[in-house]
Amino acid sequence: MSARIRVTDPRAFGRVAVLMGGWSAERQVSLWSGEGVLAALRSKGVDAVAVDATPENILTLKNQGIARAFNVLHGTGGEDGTVQAALALQGIACTGSGVMACALGMDKLRTKRLWRDAGLPTPDFVQLHSVDDARAAAGRLGYPFIIKPSDEGSSVGVSKVKSADQIAPAFALARGDAERARPARTVMAERFVAGCAQGHEFTCAIVDGQALPTIRIEPDGDFYDYNAKYLSDRTRYHCPSGLDGSLEAHIQDLCLQAFAVVGASGWGRVDFMLDADAQPQLIEVNLVPGMTTHSLVPMAARARGMDYAELCWAILETTLAPAGVTP
Repeated sequence: MSARIRVTDPRAFGRVAVLMGGWSAERQVSLWSGEGVLAALRSKGVDAVAVDATPENILTLKNQGIARAFNVLHGTGGEDGTVQAALALQGIACTGSGVMACALGMDKLRTKRLWRDAGLPTPDFVQLHSVDDARAAAGRLGYPFIIKPSDEGSSVGVSKVKSADQIAPAFALARGDAERARPARTVMAERFVAGCAQGHEFTCAIVDGQALPTIRIEPDGDFYDYNAKYLSDRTRYHCPSGLDGSLEAHIQDLCLQAFAVVGASGWGRVDFMLDADAQPQLIEVNLVPGMTTHSLVPMAARARGMDYAELCWAILETTLAPAGVTP
């Protein structure tokens, strides 16, 4: 059930910083998201200002008269609890989840362990410390399988490994060797879910405690990688997804549970796949999802009859705490 306070006067928000850019591998995507959100809020009369975030200027927002923040900093810094903590220390309300949920949600390994312990379905997985671990994972998981960073989004560093000769380069990519990532990224392997007649890759957006219609994704390429997400015009999206009504309802409830298990709030997205038996398998949770023209939360909102500007307004309303409650 919705818990947000609904307002009609944009002055209720005060000055709003749209946090974009940042210092993660997803900087460009964040800039695209931020440009859209900024324009949408201004079109609704909100006193919104763009902030290309740095560790330094995040700490000065209160002194700049900022009352609240609309955070679209994807990845490291903006999605892992760091910025959320800095804003909380300044008493600035922020869209999305709090420090603990963001820290957990950004860590795919810990998220999947929580889901598994809660009895929620997720593909088998293992942490990788070396190429030898990855080779051992191939024996456990079978080909093809996925190697990816545990703590990046937007499919950064993700590989679908089909043969033994692809293991070493996939591990290096996920760890960030070519980028000289410091510290090196934590790497994991995950069983590949092949899909069924009803589809393969799906997502469910959540806004203010409500699960929006699921989206079925047909990626341009072998899987839903960075190119398919942000650059290609040949990736196809189906919303509503075409799932049977009872299965759709079951999955929406499952995604709400997955969201709650990590302590998430406000808005976000849960990605899942259907296995060969048309059973959902949870993949990851995104607590600062994309808001670009290719992004999935705006697409699901449109299917519910909410345009982009209305969606941004609704997300911003979640920062307005009920009387007596600290945001």
